[in-house]
Amino acid sequence: MPEIIDGNAAAKRVCEELSKKLAGISAPRRPCVAFIRVGEDPASVSYVKKKGRIAGEIGIESRLHVLPESVSQGELNALIDSLNADDSVDAVLIQAPLPGHLSERDSFNRVRADKDVDGFSRANLGMLCQEDPRAFTACTPAGIMELLKRHGVQTAGKRAVVLGRSIIVGKPMALLLMQKGADATVSVCHSKSENLKEICSQADILIAAVGRPGTVTADMVKEGACVIDVGINRVPSAETKSGYRLVGDVDFESVAPKCSKITPVPGGVGPMTVAMLMSNTLAAYMRHLQGR
Repeated sequence: MPEIIDGNAAAKRVCEELSKKLAGISAPRRPCVAFIRVGEDPASVSYVKKKGRIAGEIGIESRLHVLPESVSQGELNALIDSLNADDSVDAVLIQAPLPGHLSERDSFNRVRADKDVDGFSRANLGMLCQEDPRAFTACTPAGIMELLKRHGVQTAGKRAVVLGRSIIVGKPMALLLMQKGADATVSVCHSKSENLKEICSQADILIAAVGRPGTVTADMVKEGACVIDVGINRVPSAETKSGYRLVGDVDFESVAPKCSKITPVPGGVGPMTVAMLMSNTLAAYMRHLQGR
């Protein structure tokens, strides 16, 4: 049987380490993260609430700014600008997705680079590409790298395949795996990739982030591979009160027996995403205290 990578346990350890580190810092104020949420999408409400709760447990102040779904780009920009200029705010997070009439790209890029703890701006993506240590890395890929490290998964010289090319996961994930120190040989696949099964079956490390349930099946996975499932998909279920259950992009039941290690959904990558957001927030706070 494979080792099930427990993201909840790893995230708990990361948060405990951050809390201990913060407790040892003597400063006139606590770190502060500002959340911007547009509208009342239930998933966004739940995600932001969870992030605020975990921030509080660590000792990080959180401020929630809720804008109506009808807000204009100009009004959203004005709020971002005010938070950029607020010296008591270390981190600014815009909860995605935004309503269709708003530009996520323009909004992410408007956040000042040293407060962009999501790592989605062109400034931070560019610094990541240059392997600049000042870069804030997107939290999901950063969390995956932390899981690999904490579970003894070797990346140097290994073949890694990333399914998906978003700026939130796919692109930064590939960059992190290619960096000096990680040293993996990386392939990025997407909806137009040919011979997908053949490419995936060569992977020592397979990372699925396409947002489609059951995309990765057993015949796509190499014996002994480490499989990281980023997908969080709702599928109908008569066995739950909600009428749905959460599954990943990987057909867990068929794939798991072939793996050396695999993440579950839920309880795998998701908790680490929030933990790395807190890690980035504490890093931003430290830089601001030091005037960098």
